[in-house]
Amino acid sequence: MNVKRVVGYFKNNILFYYRSKIKKYDVPQGDSNLKKRKKMIVFQTPTHGNLGDQAIAFAQKNFLKKYYPDYYYIEISFHNVIAQIPFIESIINKDDILFIQGGGNIGDLYYWEENVRRLIVETFKDNCIVSFPQTISFSKSLIGKQELRKSKKIYQKNHRFILIARETKSFELMKNYFRHNKVILTPDIVLSVDQFKDTKRSGILICFRNDVEQSINHELKNTLLKEIKQNYDKVKLTDTVINKYIDENNRLTELTKIWNQFRSAEVVITDRLHGMIFAAITGTPCIVFSNYNHKVKYSYNNWLSNIENIYFYEGKNVNCSDIIRKINELKVLQLKQSKLNLVDKYLPLKNYIDRALQDNTPHAVEI
Repeated sequence: MNVKRVVGYFKNNILFYYRSKIKKYDVPQGDSNLKKRKKMIVFQTPTHGNLGDQAIAFAQKNFLKKYYPDYYYIEISFHNVIAQIPFIESIINKDDILFIQGGGNIGDLYYWEENVRRLIVETFKDNCIVSFPQTISFSKSLIGKQELRKSKKIYQKNHRFILIARETKSFELMKNYFRHNKVILTPDIVLSVDQFKDTKRSGILICFRNDVEQSINHELKNTLLKEIKQNYDKVKLTDTVINKYIDENNRLTELTKIWNQFRSAEVVITDRLHGMIFAAITGTPCIVFSNYNHKVKYSYNNWLSNIENIYFYEGKNVNCSDIIRKINELKVLQLKQSKLNLVDKYLPLKNYIDRALQDNTPHAVEI
């Protein structure tokens, strides 16, 4: 087992225990008017520069504002959850609905996120809690097995906690792991956002990841990049992760910048899930490679495989000639549809929330 990973695991658990069980926080006095209002509270929204996560937060807010405009919307950022729990306890009512940020962090790769999720599920047992669409990935290591046991134990004690999978692989895993909780399937919430604009396009946009989730090594990526630059005059490199603090106030500004890059390209090449999704919502032709787990491949197969201008490249052995040929095909492809239409795929989520608001017995809802 990786020594660095084991050390990080224990340091994370010690720090989390201190912050959640020992450290004392000042509790702001709850607003009596706020306590009286109907509320929807979203926990664990990002403040980091991962624009995929920021797009999820943006789409979640849009979804709730669109369908539940009479509810007061509150965001609790990822870093503030532990400190803000006493405040939320002071303003919450049993009919308020709580949400947890979607993404790809149910598992043992991101320890802190899973620990905070468990804390929310343990703390608010009287309220319906909805986890926005997620990918699940517990490893087969000793740590992975132990963390899965912890999550099973905590999740099953809260029958009002509903999990939403964003692809069928996670859906099956969640149903198998968390048999006492309701599990439903919808696309990644960002696919509910429409960012298509009929704009002039030029050049190739490359958006590769450079972290623990990549599956194609640097040498292959560099070889492919060199080949693309030899064949096309305009090639631009970008990433969906930037080094910047982003919150609810500047989120749309930063997302608009990256979406403009995507909608200005003739073709996008990426191995990021939200690279593929940004291409889809902006109507941009795209070649997508897989990552280290199942989230990219299954998201493509479940929701985007019928989109003619998005091509999933199977396998880790990249044939540069195949990629150049596919780029040329996509550049001249006349799109048969300009926009995605996945609205009906989110109906299980909306129906569940509607029933929860009606009878306050979400664990009894049948979808």
